[in-house]
Amino acid sequence: MAGIIGFAGASIAPEYFKAGAHHAASANNYGPAIIDDHSQAPAHTLFKWSRFITFALIGLTIWISVMLMLSLSFGWQGTLTQMGLFFSKAALVTFGGAYAVLPYVYQGGVEQYGWLSGSQMIDGLALGETTPGPLIMVVSFVGFVGGWTKQLFGPDALLLAGAAGASVATLFTFLPSFLFILLGGPIVEATRGEIKFTAPLTGITAAVVGVILNLATFFAYHVLWPQGFEGSFEWFSAVIGVAAFIALFKYNFGLLRLILVCAVTGLTYSMII
Repeated sequence: MAGIIGFAGASIAPEYFKAGAHHAASANNYGPAIIDDHSQAPAHTLFKWSRFITFALIGLTIWISVMLMLSLSFGWQGTLTQMGLFFSKAALVTFGGAYAVLPYVYQGGVEQYGWLSGSQMIDGLALGETTPGPLIMVVSFVGFVGGWTKQLFGPDALLLAGAAGASVATLFTFLPSFLFILLGGPIVEATRGEIKFTAPLTGITAAVVGVILNLATFFAYHVLWPQGFEGSFEWFSAVIGVAAFIALFKYNFGLLRLILVCAVTGLTYSMII
């Protein structure tokens, strides 16, 4: 829908849908990019139908082969097979990075399939936020806990089950993403500056802001009311959140130090209580 709005807006008011047209766009000029001049662009950045078809076939072959193997080994309703389908859909239908996909992963992993609990999902998100890697890697955590919880290979092989779940979740999350880059990158580069192609992306970018706000609300709800609104309010978590906000935005407290202080404070509180 956001893409359709962007496309329609480009026809009605194109000046508002050009890349960098918003009021906060930087006026600084840092010189031309390496591939600003398409006549000098490296060959692998140019769109070619032969390369497009080759990459598409390779990606589909990998996806079908692994899904077929999982289906034959564990059945179509097996946990690993369903993980493959679910994380493929998550990668295909969500835009905007980890903050856009995580509410969808929560709904599927917690509410639909029961691979992990809501509190475990929050713990995984918190752990992912403290690491230097991409937050989307939390899907590996979801897959690991799901494999462990479902005891895929029996109660004596929980670690192996967790590793299998994490591997499946990671593969099916990143395979479509790599395909999007390899297939769509040259197309985006070739159509740069053509508003009829860039305007839908502008609309999607605006919609992602709302998705991120939705995730912030999701975080706040499950941290402050872990048992739902009918449960007790976690006042200590609220105090830490407010104090961290003030320290970060008013006093420019170092992010790593802030995370460490909050972690130690929360650990101390949980041990005392």
